[in-house]
Amino acid sequence: MADEIWTILKVLQWTQRRFGERGLRTPRLDAEVLLAHLLARDRVALYTHFDQPLAKEELAAYRELIRQRLTGEPVAYLVGKQEFWSLAFAVDRRVLIPRPETEGLVEAVLKLVAGRPSPSVADIGTGSGAIAVAVAHERPDARVVAVERSPDALAVARANVAAHGVAVELREGDLLLPITRDAPWDVIASNPPYIAEPEFPSLPAEVRCEPREALLAGEDGLAVIRRLIEGALPLLAGEGALMLEVGAGQAPEVAELARARGYRTIETTRDLAGIERVVIARR
Repeated sequence: MADEIWTILKVLQWTQRRFGERGLRTPRLDAEVLLAHLLARDRVALYTHFDQPLAKEELAAYRELIRQRLTGEPVAYLVGKQEFWSLAFAVDRRVLIPRPETEGLVEAVLKLVAGRPSPSVADIGTGSGAIAVAVAHERPDARVVAVERSPDALAVARANVAAHGVAVELREGDLLLPITRDAPWDVIASNPPYIAEPEFPSLPAEVRCEPREALLAGEDGLAVIRRLIEGALPLLAGEGALMLEVGAGQAPEVAELARARGYRTIETTRDLAGIERVVIARR
């Protein structure tokens, strides 16, 4: 970007080409989100002001965002937020970035507790708090408890709970231990780590920026899921369910693990790509 007039449209076109050449999956969207963040306006406003020149300071700041994106830094971390369930969540390197696939887990939770007065829902490994906040947003009458082992991640979740003004109780601790005293639960939900450790080097650069402890779970990716399946059953109410987000291809094995442990009914739901993404194991 030399000393010439760079309008919003010209900058977007240049950045899209650069991102595309580097193989980024959504080059135009990434360029728009970063520029809209820098200029503190929404993406639509970029096109209603497409002929507006950028100041030198704005160009310099945008160049830095481009540089960081090209190193693999996720857009969500660069702008400090991610939309989930039509809500904006603060995110940074302390937490996993909420993904659209996980909205299926929220949908499953809400479907199961529909019609139940004041249901109890525990979100295990809450990270940014996205699942717990979304459930509490839709069901303000629910008792929602979110558990997180990482104090750093819990600080992010706390900020998101406060920002959305929902009733979510946050507890620090390992997996199910912080909720044992409150059993039985209508739902125990989790988007646990489910990537096998040997796969880490082959993950996209932007995924490798996220907390390893939120991604990796042993040699086969099921170490945490096994612990949840084993420990959740005695904590569930009579019609309660354990709901787990799982990786592509893991659902059959996870369902078999639940069946062997003694869960009565096993269901799965698919994400928009047709992948079995949520395993629902009922007591």
